[in-house]
Amino acid sequence: MGTPYTDEFLPDALQFRPDTPLVDIGANLTHESFQRDLGDVIARAKAANVTALIVTGTDIEHAEQAVAMAQQFKGVYATAGVHPHDAKGWNSDVANQLKALHGQPEVVAVGECGLDFNRNFSTPQAQERAFEAQLGLAVESGLPLFLHERDAGQRMKEMLRSWRDDISQAVIHCFTADRATLHGYLDLDLHIGLTGWICDERRGHSLRSLVNDIPLERLMVETDCPYLLPRNLPAKLKGRRHEPALLPWIVKEIALWHNVSETELGEATTRTAQRFFRIDAAS
Repeated sequence: MGTPYTDEFLPDALQFRPDTPLVDIGANLTHESFQRDLGDVIARAKAANVTALIVTGTDIEHAEQAVAMAQQFKGVYATAGVHPHDAKGWNSDVANQLKALHGQPEVVAVGECGLDFNRNFSTPQAQERAFEAQLGLAVESGLPLFLHERDAGQRMKEMLRSWRDDISQAVIHCFTADRATLHGYLDLDLHIGLTGWICDERRGHSLRSLVNDIPLERLMVETDCPYLLPRNLPAKLKGRRHEPALLPWIVKEIALWHNVSETELGEATTRTAQRFFRIDAAS
């Protein structure tokens, strides 16, 4: 390890390598903060036994960048979708470009797409229109869905329920909602992605109490980096940028609240991610 971490080295205290390979199902590596040291970031992930990375494509530009990364680095894959924040820009050209991306072998899911009624950067009507269209693209391509939801659980469940017999699989990425919403998603046979939110003692309490309700075969893990830096790290980072090499600390926290060993949780979530995204075994 010992490669540059923004303006400092990754401290020795954070160089934690678990026994089992891990899959980070949500890494925003197209973010500008990774431009300078992307190769080092991926190398650190491998050194931490995070052997597969799904790079999130939130619009056409970032999906194309994610595909390019997947072509350059072994063990890196891409998603392609339009985030609800950008739903106001949905049109037939965007739909056609996404359809072409979904045919690329590096693309393993449709998304990030969904509903966000918390910030409403696009109107709810625009969000539903873009989401409905991407549900159709998921059916057409046969790819699973990588979903975003904030303060829109009821409407999300209604829309997914009407499509559930046709879509293959779907994961609610970065789940942070309540018990009723969680069980509604599980009743629809959806998967759940958990992030470093659970490591936050200030706002992760409710999520910690729900973790044990998620069957291991429906659970996957993610960093959502560079956001949501875990607060259970034993050393502070000057730059505060999250990265995939820190995924083992999230697994450690989830395992604690799921009442299983870190190895069991790691093995289960990796198996689930490999099956869900139809990717090669991590090694």
